[in-house]
Amino acid sequence: MKTPDLIAALAADRQRHPPVAKMLAAALIGAGAVSIAIYAIAIGPRPDLMAMLATPRVLFKLSWTAALALAASAAFLRFAAPGRRIAGTLVALAGVFAALGLAVGVELSVLPPDLWATRAHGHNATWCLRLIPVLSLAPLIAALFVLRRAAPTRPAWAGAAAGLLAGALGAVLYATHCPDDSPLFVASWYGIAILGMTLLGSGLGARFLRW
Repeated sequence: MKTPDLIAALAADRQRHPPVAKMLAAALIGAGAVSIAIYAIAIGPRPDLMAMLATPRVLFKLSWTAALALAASAAFLRFAAPGRRIAGTLVALAGVFAALGLAVGVELSVLPPDLWATRAHGHNATWCLRLIPVLSLAPLIAALFVLRRAAPTRPAWAGAAAGLLAGALGAVLYATHCPDDSPLFVASWYGIAILGMTLLGSGLGARFLRW
């Protein structure tokens, strides 16, 4: 069978199963409940969350992690199916990271240089690196389960999209607890944690999603 015929057959076979978007939504609802339970038991929201929601840094932190989750979900759905174009979702992801770069630039321009390192390091760097992956684990497992029922032709990339989505969702949840609001901290420590989940997803995808 020629490659185009195989892709067409896989696409036709997908029509007999629930759409990937519906499977992903259902899986993430269950996984989200697990993550929220862990969050509620282990850390909970910061005491001043409601008062701080209107401040620019907190608003940006929450908005950016949510935007990353949305862009990653779009990439996930593209990689989950054969023959789907991904250029648009990659542009969206680039835009999300460009927004973070812009916020970092603004932060550097308004802070005295002697505060740059302090704001970048924050007070909870080690907790950030631990808790974002913990809160992301259930969504990652759920996303990989969905990919097992889909037809990704690029397993490592599909797994990376699953890891990026899971890491972003974990970051959204952790952001409501974290008192470090500087874009410098978000770029440094949230970025490392999300990158770690992305690499983990890529490795698991290459291992378990290959045909």
